[in-house]
Amino acid sequence: MARILITPVMLYLLAQRRFDWPTFILGFVVSASDLLDGMLARRFGTTSSGAFLDPLADKFFVLGAMFVLAWKRAFWWPPVIIITLREIWISIYRSRLAKRGVSLPARKLAKWKTLVQQFALGFACAPWVGREWPWTGHAMLMAAMVLTIWSGALYYLDAKRGTSGIPSSQRA
Repeated sequence: MARILITPVMLYLLAQRRFDWPTFILGFVVSASDLLDGMLARRFGTTSSGAFLDPLADKFFVLGAMFVLAWKRAFWWPPVIIITLREIWISIYRSRLAKRGVSLPARKLAKWKTLVQQFALGFACAPWVGREWPWTGHAMLMAAMVLTIWSGALYYLDAKRGTSGIPSSQRA
């Protein structure tokens, strides 16, 4: 919940084109909290609310920041749109599976994808990088787009093979 609640503050700072240390540190804390949340979930177990809120918080933060950065011309629109479409598709796919009592666990590649998306945001708004070397944010965004497409393709192939989810009764 904390990530969801703090995201509007981050988006406001980015909209003001505040590529300064407080904005960078806030973005880092929000991103790092995702890692901490995952470690806690693995150690103490997941909850149904956490399984719902964690990906929602990731999408809210990452896509919101990407849209603001694209609007401010710090990111290119095409990769942001491609990443957004994949995220929407996976969310719809997961919802449909959940209605059938099937869970779609996140792949390791999807976790790497989220991390690279967060790095792209970090490079784009880091005070020493965003102003002097804006191409680094674009390069990370392109890498994030490739991982996003790749992980989406793997989910699609799993669905075609019928290996895309774990029935609720068999979840650990």
